[in-house]
Amino acid sequence: MGGQGRPRREWQEPAPIELPKPLADFVGGHELVAQYLARLGITSVPAAERYLSPEKYRPASPNDLPDIDRAVERLGRAIRDRERILIWGDFDVDGQTSTALLYSALKRRGAQVSYHVPNRFSEGHGIHLPTLKNHLDCGVDLLLTCDTGVSAHEAIRYAASRGVDTIITDHHALPETLPDAFAVVNPRRTPEGHPLLELPGVGVAYKLIEALYRGDDTDFLLDLVALGIVADVIVQVDDTRYLLQRGLDKLRENQRLGLKAILERAEIPPAELNEGHIGFAIAPRLNALGRLADANPAVELLTTDDWGRARILANTLESYNARRKFLSNQVYESAIAQINAEPWLLEYAALVLSHADWHSGVIGIVAGRLVEEYGLPVVLIAAPDETGRGSARSIDGVDITAALGEVANYLHRYGGHSMAAGLSLPADEVFQFRRALSRTIRQMAGDAPRTPTLTIDGYLKLSDISLDFTADIERLAPFGNGNPPLTLATRNLRVASRRGLGRRGEHLQVEVDDEQGRRQRVIWWRGASGDLPGGRFDLAYTLRTSVFKGEREALVEWLDYRPTDSESIDVEAEEPACELLDMRLSTDPQADLAEAREAFPSAVVWAEVETADGAVDRLGLRSSETLIVSTIPPSAEIWSAALATVNPERLILFGLRPGTETARDFLARLAALVKFAVNQRDGTAALEVLAAALGERERSVQVGLQVLRALGKLDYQVGASGEFRVKLADSAPSDQLAALQKRLSLLLRESRAYRNYWQTMKIQE
Repeated sequence: MGGQGRPRREWQEPAPIELPKPLADFVGGHELVAQYLARLGITSVPAAERYLSPEKYRPASPNDLPDIDRAVERLGRAIRDRERILIWGDFDVDGQTSTALLYSALKRRGAQVSYHVPNRFSEGHGIHLPTLKNHLDCGVDLLLTCDTGVSAHEAIRYAASRGVDTIITDHHALPETLPDAFAVVNPRRTPEGHPLLELPGVGVAYKLIEALYRGDDTDFLLDLVALGIVADVIVQVDDTRYLLQRGLDKLRENQRLGLKAILERAEIPPAELNEGHIGFAIAPRLNALGRLADANPAVELLTTDDWGRARILANTLESYNARRKFLSNQVYESAIAQINAEPWLLEYAALVLSHADWHSGVIGIVAGRLVEEYGLPVVLIAAPDETGRGSARSIDGVDITAALGEVANYLHRYGGHSMAAGLSLPADEVFQFRRALSRTIRQMAGDAPRTPTLTIDGYLKLSDISLDFTADIERLAPFGNGNPPLTLATRNLRVASRRGLGRRGEHLQVEVDDEQGRRQRVIWWRGASGDLPGGRFDLAYTLRTSVFKGEREALVEWLDYRPTDSESIDVEAEEPACELLDMRLSTDPQADLAEAREAFPSAVVWAEVETADGAVDRLGLRSSETLIVSTIPPSAEIWSAALATVNPERLILFGLRPGTETARDFLARLAALVKFAVNQRDGTAALEVLAAALGERERSVQVGLQVLRALGKLDYQVGASGEFRVKLADSAPSDQLAALQKRLSLLLRESRAYRNYWQTMKIQE
């Protein structure tokens, strides 16, 4: 870990509030709960009842949505007449759950229905016209969109020209003119303040089915609605909050086989499932398919009635999620290395970074993480070829899509909303783009430093923190956008001890003392890059129920601190606890490796090129107590990403070298992998998969492919996802061959140099 930590925030003290006695009496418990409700504008007992208990809330009628009567009539006719209905979804979790909801609900009504979820890389968001034409050629009578379509004028005109009606269900912002569809069901068409206004795509789909079912049970769909609400970070108000509350209850019943299989693999007890499990465990697994491959299997997983098939698909998700974790960690480590090597990058108004080895499917995740850490808009650009594909994330007060519009002359294309956007540009113009975007953002936001704020909901003593109090404030859950967890604070503390968590100590466990000598454990996620206070300070934090060493506890999570004096205090520091068994100089590594695997049968064994049974390459790494490193990694970023992905408590190191360190051996194995891809994978080869199979960096593989092409052995095209579409060839060598061979030799030499260093470097225990 390195780099500058998250900027300090300006604390906003809790505003005095007059608490109505009936509200305080009804809510009971700690007064902070009732105060929180009152600050949300919930001051009457009936309003509090509706907020805290979904049984007391009266949801809005689906008939409040414009065009829903036309949509229901058209769907009913299609079902009666056995028309062929095509559902067109989207590849994020909101789109997946919307598609699954409509498909399962219409099938239950006897509809003749199929679905299509577009590919992020080859089709993108929205209705891809060439793909739509293919579907219509195969026979479609009614097109039903979900979580998309409200701006798809051309596609809907084309469908109409083929005699196909379109029903749009979407929740995105309305264009200046609506498409000429049979029906456009979008809550943005309701009046300002309507309780359906903040529905996600899956919520709109649910309301359509609720209207279609005319009072028949639709509760079996609520688990899907909850997934989409949390995954799409929807504002939790009115009907959206009500549907999430009921959906979480349905999720805890654990009836849907696909979700049951996911929870089994993620080791989440269904009865304890909450919105946090969706946001940090379930949604990332579902999203991994859309980010790295094809999201259609996710819809099958969410709709299957076959337990065996559900487990197979859940295993597929697990594999892609492991791959996503490693690639995300690799991008993050690489980005931090760039910032540490070139700290002047942080002097721009936007942090703009690029790299040839980054996967475009995960850069948005990392960009969001860097925004949190540096307090700047962030643009990360994957540039495997002459075109860079970027993902932008912003901060409050900076409309990143508007800013991109001001520098559009540097871009091939761009699109998004105020806080997130996608873009593409010539890879050799990143420097010019960075300067222009920085100038634009400074003009938009001004040069004055922006101090983020932190609103404090209340102050506690350390003695107030308990499981009972935590359970009391968790009555306000589910937390999320529009209903954040309470931000609490305790005054006049000091740091008693610190200990790194995670293999590299990227998180901190801090023990704090108050003036009475009471001590409290606090977790500061990704806090190692921040500075701990040297004297007395006030601490801001959140509280939640957790399990630590088998015991339930009130977990205190560090948010920020405010120094109250500058007195220097000695802090007891503890290094990260990680047991190290160093076998890098073993004279019989194969025998010692076998012995280590026998001693630790649940260990993750990381081996590349020549893999033993049960071993995984970098893309298969997962969290584990023990990591056995068989093959030496080719770069510092890959080594750091592996440690971050596994986060082991025990490291067992061997020093086996891959058999691909010379250009000749490397090219021979690469050619064999390419032939396999042509014969077995329809010519599709992912750069990161080839790199893992070769024990090398992605850049070396890319240049290796260029060498094989220059030799006349193959030809290829690079897809939008960075995947290579390869075909074998037999042509004369190119005049670029010698230069490419020299470049490959230099890259392989760099990897060998790092392996030589790794074999003897000191590993911190």
